[in-house]
Amino acid sequence: MYKPTLDYAQQLDKEDKIAHLRAQFHIPKDKDGNDWLYFTGNSLGLQPKQTQQYIQQELDDWAKYGVEGHFEARNPWMPYHEFLTNSMANIVGAKPLEVVVMNTLTTNLHLLMVSFYQPTKTKYKIVIESDAFPSDRYAVQSQLKFHGFDTEEGLIEWKPREGEELLRIEDLEKIVDDQGDEIALLLIGGVNYYTGQYLDIKRIAEIGHAKNCMVGIDLAHGAGNISPELHDSGVDFAAWCTYKYLNSGPGSLAGLFVHEKHAHNKELPRFAGWWNHNKETRFNMRKPFDVMPGAEGWQLSNPPILSMAAIRASLDMFEEVGMAALKAKSEKLTGYFEYLINQIDTDRIKIITPSNPKERGCQLSIQVQHADKSLHKKLTENNIITDWREPDVIRCAPVPMYNSFKDVYRMVEILKTLL
Repeated sequence: MYKPTLDYAQQLDKEDKIAHLRAQFHIPKDKDGNDWLYFTGNSLGLQPKQTQQYIQQELDDWAKYGVEGHFEARNPWMPYHEFLTNSMANIVGAKPLEVVVMNTLTTNLHLLMVSFYQPTKTKYKIVIESDAFPSDRYAVQSQLKFHGFDTEEGLIEWKPREGEELLRIEDLEKIVDDQGDEIALLLIGGVNYYTGQYLDIKRIAEIGHAKNCMVGIDLAHGAGNISPELHDSGVDFAAWCTYKYLNSGPGSLAGLFVHEKHAHNKELPRFAGWWNHNKETRFNMRKPFDVMPGAEGWQLSNPPILSMAAIRASLDMFEEVGMAALKAKSEKLTGYFEYLINQIDTDRIKIITPSNPKERGCQLSIQVQHADKSLHKKLTENNIITDWREPDVIRCAPVPMYNSFKDVYRMVEILKTLL
């Protein structure tokens, strides 16, 4: 049983087997040199200290070799994306064939929908969560419009029930049972950005496939946070950014998953560029297009090495510690945070994130009664960095790589005084 004391929080930190990782990150500090209480790894992860070294290596090799760095650099640039594949596959539970790092999240979703959203006159609708991240909504609306369909009629929203904040899987099942003959695609956020709810990806795939719908997952708030086991889930595709829980830096490259069952289907419609052409003949410029198998077959252009170096710096840390250890600490850290929040004697706030640790990652979404963003502003003034989302939610993510139990305790103590 948890205890609401500083001594107890410090004891948990002493028992934490991966507490040493915190020292490997740059923690922002206030004007007096004290660490911020940083709870926005769900928006932008902190910088690993080794990132600078990884990027500097590529800058040095660019200076030393120029264009020959594609082959002569310590980490040759020509196959550089391959250095990330195994680590990224481990994080999302995929086979290396199924994963590639490329482009950015919404760009990847569009490229994937070129292949997996193939509407007909009668089967063309797309299902999303009612509170999907705006870029997902905009993306699917534009796909509907591009194919000549009405965006209102073609978009189906999976909504929470009246008076509830969380989605129920049986409601999605009813939607697909009732309208599946008209639905071409389910595009669902694996972890909802607003509530922090982790959805049953495998069950979503089963529901969609039962009616011959394609199923895609946006893992922007899932990759590096939960273990989605993408291959075993059976979803057709997924995409995610790397600058949140994967700590790769602002606007960095994204990841993409295409299930092995599609890996060798050269007839899938897709956009093409020279980087998804057969590696063996890529530089014989006059060869007809010969698409590579697997997720690499969705690449278009040679990748930005400096961004990939930052991703590699972080992925090497994930390889060192493993998702199992991170997830174990995440459940305990978030559980302690939840316990402390629930100890606060007030009716102004409540946690809308699922209380079951298996149905969430490390984010807790705190709903504030009669909110006007003033509480969030006061937290910021006290060097507590959280994330405000309209209309009334403060999102807090104690990230197991660099947040401590003491962080959580201090944050809640300050929150008490502000309330």
